Amino acid sequence: MTAEKIPGLLVGLATVFLMTFGARTAVPPPRTAAPPADNLPKSIRIATWNVEWFFDDLTANNRADLAKQQAAPSRAEYDWKENQIARVIDGMQPDIIALQEVEDREVIFQLTRHLEDQYRVKYRYAFIDGFDFGTEQDVAILYKSGLVEFSRFEPTEAMLESDQYYSIGKHLFGRFVWGEGKETVELLVGTAHFRASPDQEELRIRQARLLHEWVRPRLENGENVILLGDFNTEQVAGTTSAKTDLGVLQGRETREKNDDLTDLNQALPPQMLPTHISGKQFDHMLASQAVIDDEKGKDLVFSQIVTRPDLVVLGQPDRNHRDNYYRIPREERDVSDHFPVLAEFLIK
Repeated sequence: MTAEKIPGLLVGLATVFLMTFGARTAVPPPRTAAPPADNLPKSIRIATWNVEWFFDDLTANNRADLAKQQAAPSRAEYDWKENQIARVIDGMQPDIIALQEVEDREVIFQLTRHLEDQYRVKYRYAFIDGFDFGTEQDVAILYKSGLVEFSRFEPTEAMLESDQYYSIGKHLFGRFVWGEGKETVELLVGTAHFRASPDQEELRIRQARLLHEWVRPRLENGENVILLGDFNTEQVAGTTSAKTDLGVLQGRETREKNDDLTDLNQALPPQMLPTHISGKQFDHMLASQAVIDDEKGKDLVFSQIVTRPDLVVLGQPDRNHRDNYYRIPREERDVSDHFPVLAEFLIK
């Protein structure tokens, strides 16, 4: 399969599944229970979601004024937020989900407890403190099985001195392995939260270059790699140039083709293209060529992708969402200003 055929293939797959299952149920019903870690599942469902200021009501451990301002104003409101995030995750039943804008390890731990107690679904989590001291936001990965290693990377001094790269304060990598012996499938998942606002694209380009450089050896080696998260890009999948933040993240500024990533958002049905209540596409899921190609032997292969605003938007999309979040009546308050992006990958 040639790289030139990939975008058409992705769109074709999405169209077929959309016609078959409908706009809101394009991903088949989830399995009721995760398989044992040493057995190969038939598919893996992976999601990314910016949950928007998932901070508890205890501000004594917050130093940043912004973090204190955006924290839940009471325990009851924090409980509401946690309940809603758990409901959305249960509605998708992902095997792996990357979350952005979480406060710390404690809120993630409590979320996994809530999912198990309320929905009888067991998630473990990966979390390492980041370095965004201005917002105190972080990222995390929840998973059902398969994680064997998680880590953060840092740029070298030479990278920083070159002015070609910029640190990513909020990122996390997880390495997953399913099966055993020859019947093994491996996947590297990396999530990140890039700098926001349209006028910060130059910094995002440098962040994108750094994130791509970290995974480049694995891409050149033909490994399964997925990068996903809130990249805060102003670009739309399939329309961006090699000189933009999204283009650089895909590896399109290098001459080589074996380090390129495919933006799976290209396969989203038209009505599902926005990942934010503003109509923009901040959140993306990028996959290595190994995930696109259906190779011999046991392999992870992209199948389909959707967004789930139906789980997040309560009533009509909020106006002035951030400034009025906890003033909006709960029955009308959107859980987040971002929509989850959910994809399924077959193991065959």
